[in-house]
Amino acid sequence: MFIFSSSGTAGHAMRAALGLWACFALPTAWADRPMMAASAMPPAYQQECAGCHMAYPPGLLPAASWNRMMQGLDKHYGSDASLDDATVRQLSTWLQSNAGTYKRVREEPPQDRITQSAWFERKHREVQPAVWKRPAVGSRANCMACHTRADQGDFDDDRVRIPK
Repeated sequence: MFIFSSSGTAGHAMRAALGLWACFALPTAWADRPMMAASAMPPAYQQECAGCHMAYPPGLLPAASWNRMMQGLDKHYGSDASLDDATVRQLSTWLQSNAGTYKRVREEPPQDRITQSAWFERKHREVQPAVWKRPAVGSRANCMACHTRADQGDFDDDRVRIPK
């Protein structure tokens, strides 16, 4: 059995080692955690939002972006996605509660588009422009084309399959 004292050289060395581990290992572990799966989303979110596109996990945008989006549903990226007031309140509250707060999502991307965020650009920098135009992909917003488990909140790089 090992007993570590919080005093003395051994104790300081242990705290320093744990501190270094926390600085490097924990952010990596949190960054790789799965996003919210569609099954954990409110039925109204799945029904209303996933009717036109993937039900994006709320952690992909900061709260301010979701707030603006919900206030402008009548002009939702060129479509009228208006909802009744009660549904807007319900989904707005849920999106605010589950919005991204970690470092890569704190920034509000241009036009509140996930695909224009700095982290999205960085993660997809090696994808050639022609790939986005392939019929099986269609656009940068079609996560499911390459991230086949995106609807389960899984965007792991090891499971990316880019359609031909």
